[in-house]
Amino acid sequence: MAVKIRLTRKGKKKKPFYRIVVANSEAKRDGKFLEVVGTYDPLTQPASIKIQQEKLQAWLDQGAQPTDTVRNLLKMAVSA
Repeated sequence: MAVKIRLTRKGKKKKPFYRIVVANSEAKRDGKFLEVVGTYDPLTQPASIKIQQEKLQAWLDQGAQPTDTVRNLLKMAVSA
């Protein structure tokens, strides 16, 4: 079972809000997930990214792979 750190979409139509979740790579985008490790709101100026560092690091240590989009968000969160 490959585990990915990826986004799941929430919010209304034309007003997206995303959760950063740890999920099985075969699960649907908005389907089952193992744990929520953060949030991303692209509509705020600047976009707000909130990460729970302890949970994220624990999953990374266990071998979870972030998607390209999440990897870019993590870089933005660290540089901010």
